[in-house]
Amino acid sequence: MSVRMRLYVAAFLLVVCSTAIGASPEKALSGVLEAIEAKRLDLAMQRVEALLAAHPNFRLAHLIRGDLLLARARPLETFGNVPKTVPREKVEGLRAEALLRLRALRDRPNGDRVPRHVLQLHAGQRHALVVDSRRSRLYVFENAGGRPQLVADYYVTLGKNGVEKTREGDQKTPLGVYHVTANLPRQKLADFYGSGAYPINYPNAWDKRLGRNGHGIWLHGTPSDTYSRPPRASDGCIVLANADLDAVGRSLQIGLTPVIIADEIEWTSAPALEAERKGLGDAIQAWRADWESRDTERYLAHYAARFSAGDQDLAAWSAHKRKVNAAKRWIKVGVSRLAMFQYPREKFVVASFEQDYRSSNLSNAMRKRQYWIREGARWRILYEGRE
Repeated sequence: MSVRMRLYVAAFLLVVCSTAIGASPEKALSGVLEAIEAKRLDLAMQRVEALLAAHPNFRLAHLIRGDLLLARARPLETFGNVPKTVPREKVEGLRAEALLRLRALRDRPNGDRVPRHVLQLHAGQRHALVVDSRRSRLYVFENAGGRPQLVADYYVTLGKNGVEKTREGDQKTPLGVYHVTANLPRQKLADFYGSGAYPINYPNAWDKRLGRNGHGIWLHGTPSDTYSRPPRASDGCIVLANADLDAVGRSLQIGLTPVIIADEIEWTSAPALEAERKGLGDAIQAWRADWESRDTERYLAHYAARFSAGDQDLAAWSAHKRKVNAAKRWIKVGVSRLAMFQYPREKFVVASFEQDYRSSNLSNAMRKRQYWIREGARWRILYEGRE
Protein backbone atom coordinates (compact mmCIF):
# COMPACT_ATOMS: atom_id res chain seq x y z
CA MET A 1 0.00 0.00 0.00
CA SER A 2 1.42 3.42 -0.98
CA VAL A 3 2.09 6.20 1.53
CA ARG A 4 -0.70 8.26 0.01
CA MET A 5 -3.09 5.32 0.24
CA ARG A 6 -2.21 4.83 3.92
CA LEU A 7 -2.88 8.51 4.59
CA TYR A 8 -6.16 8.22 2.73
CA VAL A 9 -7.22 5.26 4.88
CA ALA A 10 -6.10 6.88 8.12
CA ALA A 11 -7.98 10.06 7.32
CA PHE A 12 -11.18 8.19 6.59
CA LEU A 13 -10.85 6.07 9.72
CA LEU A 14 -10.68 9.29 11.69
CA VAL A 15 -13.67 10.66 9.81
CA VAL A 16 -15.73 7.62 10.68
CA CYS A 17 -14.77 7.67 14.36
CA SER A 18 -15.73 11.33 14.64
CA THR A 19 -19.37 10.63 13.82
CA ALA A 20 -22.04 9.78 16.37
CA ILE A 21 -21.11 6.64 18.27
CA GLY A 22 -23.39 3.68 17.64
CA ALA A 23 -24.76 4.82 14.27
CA SER A 24 -24.84 1.65 12.15
CA PRO A 25 -23.78 3.20 8.79
CA GLU A 26 -20.62 4.63 10.35
CA LYS A 27 -19.80 1.33 12.05
CA ALA A 28 -20.20 -0.47 8.75
CA LEU A 29 -17.99 2.08 6.99
CA SER A 30 -15.37 1.57 9.66
CA GLY A 31 -15.28 -2.12 8.73
CA VAL A 32 -14.72 -1.16 5.11
CA LEU A 33 -11.76 1.01 5.99
CA GLU A 34 -10.25 -1.57 8.32
CA ALA A 35 -10.25 -3.98 5.37
CA ILE A 36 -8.55 -1.34 3.18
CA GLU A 37 -5.90 -0.75 5.83
CA ALA A 38 -5.25 -4.52 5.94
CA LYS A 39 -4.82 -4.44 2.12
CA ARG A 40 -7.86 -6.71 1.72
CA LEU A 41 -9.47 -4.69 -1.04
CA ASP A 42 -11.84 -7.47 -2.13
CA LEU A 43 -13.21 -7.71 1.43
CA ALA A 44 -13.48 -3.91 1.55
CA MET A 45 -15.50 -3.97 -1.67
CA GLN A 46 -17.82 -6.65 -0.27
CA ARG A 47 -18.39 -4.62 2.86
CA VAL A 48 -18.99 -1.33 1.10
CA GLU A 49 -21.46 -2.96 -1.27
CA ALA A 50 -23.30 -4.46 1.72
CA LEU A 51 -23.33 -1.02 3.34
CA LEU A 52 -24.76 0.57 0.21
CA ALA A 53 -27.37 -2.16 -0.10
CA ALA A 54 -28.58 -1.24 3.39
CA HIS A 55 -28.07 2.54 3.02
CA PRO A 56 -28.11 3.41 -0.69
CA ASN A 57 -28.26 7.15 0.09
CA PHE A 58 -24.87 7.20 1.89
CA ARG A 59 -22.87 9.25 -0.61
CA LEU A 60 -19.55 9.02 1.20
CA ALA A 61 -19.79 5.24 0.89
CA HIS A 62 -20.44 5.59 -2.85
CA LEU A 63 -17.33 7.72 -3.18
CA ILE A 64 -15.23 5.12 -1.36
CA ARG A 65 -16.62 2.39 -3.61
CA GLY A 66 -15.52 4.45 -6.62
CA ASP A 67 -12.06 4.84 -5.13
CA LEU A 68 -11.88 1.06 -4.54
CA LEU A 69 -12.77 0.41 -8.15
CA LEU A 70 -10.11 2.86 -9.28
CA ALA A 71 -7.56 1.23 -6.97
CA ARG A 72 -7.77 -1.93 -9.13
CA ALA A 73 -6.17 0.03 -11.96
CA ARG A 74 -3.76 2.40 -10.21
CA PRO A 75 -2.79 3.67 -6.71
CA LEU A 76 -5.10 6.21 -5.14
CA GLU A 77 -3.56 9.67 -4.88
CA THR A 78 -6.45 11.91 -3.87
CA PHE A 79 -9.73 11.57 -2.04
CA GLY A 80 -12.64 11.33 -4.46
CA ASN A 81 -10.51 10.71 -7.54
CA VAL A 82 -13.55 10.52 -9.81
CA PRO A 83 -13.95 11.14 -13.55
CA LYS A 84 -14.32 14.71 -14.73
CA THR A 85 -17.85 13.90 -15.84
CA VAL A 86 -18.98 13.92 -12.19
CA PRO A 87 -20.13 17.46 -11.20
CA ARG A 88 -17.28 19.10 -9.33
CA GLU A 89 -19.54 20.68 -6.67
CA LYS A 90 -20.80 17.26 -5.59
CA VAL A 91 -17.30 15.92 -4.99
CA GLU A 92 -16.20 19.15 -3.31
CA GLY A 93 -19.16 18.92 -0.93
CA LEU A 94 -18.17 15.39 0.08
CA ARG A 95 -14.54 16.41 0.50
CA ALA A 96 -15.56 19.34 2.70
CA GLU A 97 -17.76 17.08 4.81
CA ALA A 98 -14.95 14.56 5.26
CA LEU A 99 -12.43 17.23 6.25
CA LEU A 100 -14.80 18.76 8.80
CA ARG A 101 -15.50 15.37 10.34
CA LEU A 102 -11.75 14.81 10.57
CA ARG A 103 -11.14 18.22 12.10
CA ALA A 104 -13.87 17.61 14.68
CA LEU A 105 -12.04 14.51 15.87
CA ARG A 106 -8.62 16.16 15.99
CA ASP A 107 -9.99 19.13 17.94
CA ARG A 108 -12.15 17.16 20.39
CA PRO A 109 -12.29 18.92 23.78
CA ASN A 110 -10.54 17.41 26.75
CA GLY A 111 -12.75 15.94 29.44
CA ASP A 112 -11.98 18.80 31.81
CA ARG A 113 -13.04 21.53 29.37
CA VAL A 114 -16.54 23.02 29.27
CA PRO A 115 -18.24 25.50 26.88
CA ARG A 116 -18.15 29.08 28.15
CA HIS A 117 -21.52 29.66 26.49
CA VAL A 118 -23.39 27.46 29.01
CA LEU A 119 -22.91 29.13 32.40
CA GLN A 120 -25.87 27.51 34.12
CA LEU A 121 -28.89 25.34 33.32
CA HIS A 122 -31.90 25.34 35.60
CA ALA A 123 -33.18 22.11 37.11
CA GLY A 124 -35.90 21.62 34.50
CA GLN A 125 -33.55 21.78 31.50
CA ARG A 126 -32.18 18.31 30.82
CA HIS A 127 -29.87 19.28 27.94
CA ALA A 128 -28.40 22.20 25.98
CA LEU A 129 -27.33 22.24 22.32
CA VAL A 130 -24.34 24.28 21.14
CA VAL A 131 -23.53 24.60 17.42
CA ASP A 132 -19.94 25.32 16.39
CA SER A 133 -20.49 26.73 12.90
CA ARG A 134 -16.83 26.70 11.83
CA ARG A 135 -16.66 22.98 12.49
CA SER A 136 -20.22 22.20 11.30
CA ARG A 137 -20.70 20.42 14.60
CA LEU A 138 -23.58 20.24 17.06
CA TYR A 139 -22.69 19.36 20.67
CA VAL A 140 -25.21 17.96 23.15
CA PHE A 141 -24.60 18.78 26.82
CA GLU A 142 -26.35 17.11 29.71
CA ASN A 143 -27.38 19.04 32.81
CA ALA A 144 -25.10 17.80 35.59
CA GLY A 145 -26.21 19.78 38.63
CA GLY A 146 -26.64 22.93 36.55
CA ARG A 147 -23.28 22.50 34.78
CA PRO A 148 -22.81 21.29 31.17
CA GLN A 149 -21.45 17.80 30.55
CA LEU A 150 -20.72 16.73 26.97
CA VAL A 151 -22.59 13.56 25.98
CA ALA A 152 -22.61 13.53 22.15
CA ASP A 153 -21.73 15.51 19.03
CA TYR A 154 -22.89 15.37 15.41
CA TYR A 155 -21.97 16.69 11.98
CA VAL A 156 -24.44 19.32 10.73
CA THR A 157 -25.16 21.32 7.59
CA LEU A 158 -25.64 25.10 7.87
CA GLY A 159 -26.61 27.98 5.57
CA LYS A 160 -25.26 28.25 2.02
CA ASN A 161 -23.94 31.75 2.78
CA GLY A 162 -22.59 31.03 6.23
CA VAL A 163 -23.82 32.50 9.51
CA GLU A 164 -25.11 35.72 11.12
CA LYS A 165 -28.54 35.89 9.52
CA THR A 166 -29.90 39.43 9.20
CA ARG A 167 -32.74 39.31 6.68
CA GLU A 168 -35.29 37.10 5.01
CA GLY A 169 -33.84 34.99 2.21
CA ASP A 170 -30.13 35.62 2.90
CA GLN A 171 -29.56 31.83 3.23
CA LYS A 172 -27.59 32.31 6.45
CA THR A 173 -27.88 30.58 9.81
CA PRO A 174 -28.42 32.95 12.75
CA LEU A 175 -25.94 33.39 15.60
CA GLY A 176 -27.39 33.67 19.08
CA VAL A 177 -29.15 32.06 22.00
CA TYR A 178 -32.46 30.45 21.06
CA HIS A 179 -34.74 27.68 22.27
CA VAL A 180 -36.79 24.93 20.65
CA THR A 181 -40.41 26.01 20.15
CA ALA A 182 -42.13 22.98 18.57
CA ASN A 183 -41.83 19.40 17.36
CA LEU A 184 -43.02 18.89 13.78
CA PRO A 185 -43.32 15.16 13.03
CA ARG A 186 -42.43 13.54 9.72
CA GLN A 187 -46.10 12.97 8.89
CA LYS A 188 -46.76 16.73 8.69
CA LEU A 189 -43.75 17.57 6.53
CA ALA A 190 -42.47 17.13 3.01
CA ASP A 191 -39.79 14.46 2.48
CA PHE A 192 -37.21 17.27 2.17
CA TYR A 193 -37.22 17.64 5.98
CA GLY A 194 -36.53 13.99 6.67
CA SER A 195 -37.54 12.44 9.97
CA GLY A 196 -38.86 15.66 11.52
CA ALA A 197 -38.18 19.27 12.41
CA TYR A 198 -37.73 21.42 15.51
CA PRO A 199 -38.24 25.19 14.96
CA ILE A 200 -36.28 27.68 17.07
CA ASN A 201 -37.35 31.19 18.11
CA TYR A 202 -35.43 33.25 15.53
CA PRO A 203 -35.72 36.24 15.54
CA ASN A 204 -35.33 36.66 19.31
CA ALA A 205 -35.53 39.92 21.26
CA TRP A 206 -31.92 40.86 20.45
CA ASP A 207 -32.40 40.12 16.73
CA LYS A 208 -35.47 42.34 16.69
CA ARG A 209 -33.62 45.12 18.49
CA LEU A 210 -31.02 45.02 15.69
CA GLY A 211 -33.71 45.01 12.98
CA ARG A 212 -33.08 41.44 11.85
CA ASN A 213 -35.93 39.61 10.18
CA GLY A 214 -36.79 36.31 8.54
CA HIS A 215 -38.35 33.16 9.94
CA GLY A 216 -38.49 29.38 9.64
CA ILE A 217 -35.12 28.44 11.15
CA TRP A 218 -35.38 24.76 12.08
CA LEU A 219 -33.33 21.80 13.12
CA HIS A 220 -34.40 19.12 10.63
CA GLY A 221 -33.40 15.93 8.84
CA THR A 222 -32.52 15.01 5.26
CA PRO A 223 -34.57 13.70 2.31
CA SER A 224 -34.98 9.94 2.03
CA ASP A 225 -32.47 9.80 -0.85
CA THR A 226 -29.76 11.66 1.09
CA TYR A 227 -27.81 10.47 4.15
CA SER A 228 -26.11 13.82 4.82
CA ARG A 229 -25.63 17.13 3.03
CA PRO A 230 -22.51 19.29 2.42
CA PRO A 231 -21.45 21.65 5.22
CA ARG A 232 -22.93 24.74 3.56
CA ALA A 233 -26.08 23.69 1.75
CA SER A 234 -29.19 24.77 3.68
CA ASP A 235 -31.25 27.96 3.39
CA GLY A 236 -30.29 28.79 7.00
CA CYS A 237 -31.55 25.77 8.91
CA ILE A 238 -29.43 23.31 10.91
CA VAL A 239 -29.61 19.95 9.12
CA LEU A 240 -28.63 16.56 10.55
CA ALA A 241 -28.70 13.02 9.18
CA ASN A 242 -32.06 11.51 10.08
CA ALA A 243 -30.60 9.03 12.57
CA ASP A 244 -28.71 11.87 14.26
CA LEU A 245 -31.79 14.09 14.36
CA ASP A 246 -33.74 11.25 15.98
CA ALA A 247 -31.00 10.88 18.61
CA VAL A 248 -30.90 14.63 19.30
CA GLY A 249 -34.70 14.77 19.35
CA ARG A 250 -34.78 12.49 22.39
CA SER A 251 -32.92 15.21 24.30
CA LEU A 252 -35.19 18.10 23.33
CA GLN A 253 -37.83 19.74 25.52
CA ILE A 254 -40.20 22.13 23.79
CA GLY A 255 -39.85 25.64 25.21
CA LEU A 256 -36.96 24.61 27.47
CA THR A 257 -33.97 23.31 25.50
CA PRO A 258 -31.53 26.12 24.62
CA VAL A 259 -29.93 26.12 21.18
CA ILE A 260 -26.79 28.27 21.11
CA ILE A 261 -25.35 28.91 17.64
CA ALA A 262 -21.80 30.28 17.71
CA ASP A 263 -18.96 31.00 15.29
CA GLU A 264 -16.83 28.72 17.39
CA ILE A 265 -17.20 27.22 20.84
CA GLU A 266 -14.97 28.81 23.44
CA TRP A 267 -13.83 26.02 25.75
CA THR A 268 -12.76 26.89 29.28
CA SER A 269 -12.02 25.17 32.58
CA ALA A 270 -14.72 24.24 35.06
CA PRO A 271 -13.25 26.54 37.78
CA ALA A 272 -13.20 29.52 35.37
CA LEU A 273 -16.79 28.85 34.36
CA GLU A 274 -17.81 28.54 38.00
CA ALA A 275 -16.19 31.88 38.84
CA GLU A 276 -18.05 33.64 36.00
CA ARG A 277 -21.31 31.93 36.92
CA LYS A 278 -20.96 32.98 40.56
CA GLY A 279 -20.09 36.57 39.66
CA LEU A 280 -23.22 37.04 37.57
CA GLY A 281 -25.38 35.06 40.00
CA ASP A 282 -24.29 37.39 42.80
CA ALA A 283 -25.13 40.43 40.63
CA ILE A 284 -28.65 39.08 40.00
CA GLN A 285 -29.19 38.51 43.71
CA ALA A 286 -27.94 42.05 44.49
CA TRP A 287 -30.40 43.44 41.90
CA ARG A 288 -33.22 41.49 43.57
CA ALA A 289 -32.25 42.68 47.06
CA ASP A 290 -31.95 46.31 45.99
CA TRP A 291 -35.38 46.13 44.37
CA GLU A 292 -36.81 44.82 47.64
CA SER A 293 -35.10 47.61 49.59
CA ARG A 294 -37.22 50.24 47.76
CA ASP A 295 -34.05 52.32 47.40
CA THR A 296 -34.85 53.10 43.77
CA GLU A 297 -31.56 54.81 42.93
CA ARG A 298 -29.59 51.82 44.20
CA TYR A 299 -31.89 49.54 42.20
CA LEU A 300 -31.50 51.62 39.02
CA ALA A 301 -27.70 51.49 39.36
CA HIS A 302 -27.97 47.89 38.09
CA TYR A 303 -29.10 49.12 34.63
CA ALA A 304 -26.68 49.90 31.79
CA ALA A 305 -26.50 53.25 30.03
CA ARG A 306 -27.62 51.50 26.80
CA PHE A 307 -30.55 49.76 28.52
CA SER A 308 -33.84 49.41 26.69
CA ALA A 309 -37.07 47.49 27.21
CA GLY A 310 -39.64 47.77 24.44
CA ASP A 311 -39.86 51.48 23.59
CA GLN A 312 -38.32 52.61 26.90
CA ASP A 313 -34.71 53.73 27.19
CA LEU A 314 -32.93 54.08 30.53
CA ALA A 315 -34.34 57.55 31.24
CA ALA A 316 -37.95 56.49 30.59
CA TRP A 317 -37.47 53.25 32.54
CA SER A 318 -36.00 55.15 35.50
CA ALA A 319 -38.85 57.66 35.59
CA HIS A 320 -41.39 54.84 35.48
CA LYS A 321 -39.70 52.86 38.27
CA ARG A 322 -39.36 55.90 40.54
CA LYS A 323 -43.08 56.54 40.22
CA VAL A 324 -44.10 52.89 40.76
CA ASN A 325 -41.80 52.20 43.70
CA ALA A 326 -42.83 55.39 45.50
CA ALA A 327 -46.33 53.93 45.80
CA LYS A 328 -45.15 50.72 47.56
CA ARG A 329 -44.97 50.12 51.31
CA TRP A 330 -43.08 46.86 50.82
CA ILE A 331 -41.72 44.68 47.97
CA LYS A 332 -40.67 41.02 47.90
CA VAL A 333 -39.02 39.46 44.84
CA GLY A 334 -38.27 35.77 44.41
CA VAL A 335 -35.88 34.45 41.72
CA SER A 336 -35.82 30.74 40.86
CA ARG A 337 -35.02 28.33 37.98
CA LEU A 338 -32.16 30.54 36.83
CA ALA A 339 -30.40 29.76 33.54
CA MET A 340 -27.47 31.76 32.13
CA PHE A 341 -25.92 31.65 28.63
CA GLN A 342 -23.07 33.67 27.09
CA TYR A 343 -24.29 35.25 23.83
CA PRO A 344 -22.10 34.44 20.78
CA ARG A 345 -20.02 37.35 19.42
CA GLU A 346 -21.57 39.72 21.95
CA LYS A 347 -20.31 40.68 25.41
CA PHE A 348 -23.51 39.98 27.31
CA VAL A 349 -25.08 37.01 29.07
CA VAL A 350 -28.72 35.96 28.71
CA ALA A 351 -30.26 35.24 32.13
CA SER A 352 -33.73 33.66 32.31
CA PHE A 353 -35.61 32.95 35.54
CA GLU A 354 -38.96 32.65 37.27
CA GLN A 355 -39.80 35.95 38.99
CA ASP A 356 -42.29 35.93 41.87
CA TYR A 357 -43.10 39.58 42.60
CA ARG A 358 -45.19 40.64 45.59
CA SER A 359 -45.85 44.13 46.92
CA SER A 360 -48.29 46.09 49.07
CA ASN A 361 -50.59 46.74 46.09
CA LEU A 362 -49.65 44.25 43.31
CA SER A 363 -48.45 40.66 42.93
CA ASN A 364 -47.56 38.66 39.83
CA ALA A 365 -45.35 35.85 38.55
CA MET A 366 -43.61 35.61 35.19
CA ARG A 367 -40.74 34.06 33.32
CA LYS A 368 -38.27 36.92 32.81
CA ARG A 369 -35.28 37.34 30.50
CA GLN A 370 -32.46 39.82 31.07
CA TYR A 371 -29.29 40.60 29.12
CA TRP A 372 -26.40 41.39 31.47
CA ILE A 373 -23.28 43.19 30.24
CA ARG A 374 -20.06 44.20 31.97
CA GLU A 375 -19.47 47.93 32.40
CA GLY A 376 -16.03 48.20 33.95
CA ALA A 377 -15.86 45.76 36.85
CA ARG A 378 -19.62 45.57 37.30
CA TRP A 379 -22.43 43.59 35.69
CA ARG A 380 -25.39 45.71 34.50
CA ILE A 381 -28.68 45.00 32.70
CA LEU A 382 -28.81 45.81 28.98
CA TYR A 383 -32.33 44.48 28.30
CA GLU A 384 -35.26 43.17 30.37
CA GLY A 385 -38.58 41.64 29.38
CA ARG A 386 -40.89 38.65 29.58
CA GLU A 387 -39.56 35.43 28.14
